Amino acid sequence: MMIRGVNPRRGLRTLDWSTRAALILSPGVPLTHPRPHWTVDLARTHGVTIIGDIELYCGERRARAPVGPFVAVTGTNGKSTTTALITHLLTASGLSAEAGGNIGTAILSLQPPRPGHAHVVECSSYQIDLTPSLDPTVGVLLNISPDHLDRHGSLAHYAAVKARLLAGVEPGGTAIVGVDDTWSRQIADEIEATGVRLQRVAVGRPLTRGLYVDANRTLWAARTGEEQRIAELDGIVALRGAHNAQNAACATAAALALGISADAIAQALRTFPGLAHRMEQVGRKDAVLFINDSKATNADAAARALASFDDIFWIAGGVPKAGGIADLAPYFARIRKAYLIGQAAKDFASTLADRVPHVLCGTLERAVACAADDALGSRLRAPVVLLSPACASFDQFPNFEIRGNAFRDCVRRIGGVTPAEER
Repeated sequence: MMIRGVNPRRGLRTLDWSTRAALILSPGVPLTHPRPHWTVDLARTHGVTIIGDIELYCGERRARAPVGPFVAVTGTNGKSTTTALITHLLTASGLSAEAGGNIGTAILSLQPPRPGHAHVVECSSYQIDLTPSLDPTVGVLLNISPDHLDRHGSLAHYAAVKARLLAGVEPGGTAIVGVDDTWSRQIADEIEATGVRLQRVAVGRPLTRGLYVDANRTLWAARTGEEQRIAELDGIVALRGAHNAQNAACATAAALALGISADAIAQALRTFPGLAHRMEQVGRKDAVLFINDSKATNADAAARALASFDDIFWIAGGVPKAGGIADLAPYFARIRKAYLIGQAAKDFASTLADRVPHVLCGTLERAVACAADDALGSRLRAPVVLLSPACASFDQFPNFEIRGNAFRDCVRRIGGVTPAEER
């Protein structure tokens, strides 16, 4: 595509920037760290606004349908599941809704904004950075843990970017914050002090105001002086684990804020199918369950999977994130053996040392074969072969989806029966 005024040999460097209204930047292009991309420097030098596609959507929504429901979801982990779950709760209750943004469908590929049609949008920190007028009807912050620090410079800056999604909630809207980590609790306090309507969400401890999931995995809505039981999460396969309890509670808070009844939400939670590559049950062989959690690209995400099972044959490794897996030590007792792959394998082996039996497998295919053999021979009541890499995939796979699909194919080759075949 040719851009008027651009020399094709020198590209945007020869552009007359004084005639441009905005630079539309891809979220993958550095805005601030480790240093701004050269196009960012040029735009700033000439006073040109730098935005992304979600900013274009926000402007279009204000012009076309300012009353059209807009739910924006962010957090270090759980964004995609929560985005999909909110959309499911709305559509199962008879509302028109669709999901987009960082979850896969670009926001500008969704239906145009219109009254009565909800857009549920997953927002990465990169996208929030490029959306100065982000103004959702409902803003959701799930959690904050170290991630993308190479792009934000510090955890404090990363948290501040996430907080912008809540600060922009439209008048009369609702901010929803998971308060199980220190950074998110601080943000919740700051947002509440601005007068924005706030719903706190917690897992494992009660709240006097907000939504919480108790030790029995019962979801409650608490208001001053009264509590309402919303749903029982135990037994919902797609919502295993404490992390999915948080996702379910935040999604429920969003649906309540949009007027969905508690009864409708409880019924819809039971029919949520889950998402691929996120604690996805891809097969079973004899007593062994095979779980594809390829989306767990950092230690915090892997912790959520490790906390969900007791007898784990763990496949981990790839391109390591800052901090490695040292923070996973509280879950080592659940791991019967680890099968390490990719660039991180040797470092992970050093961390596991003599605390967890482990083997360097190199490739995912070999890791699945070894883990399956050991799990099948373990005679444990409910062994689980878990792919939850705590790493990016880029050393061996183009992305986490292809890595997860490769795991699924490996399970099929060793005779694992899929959930559909079980039925």
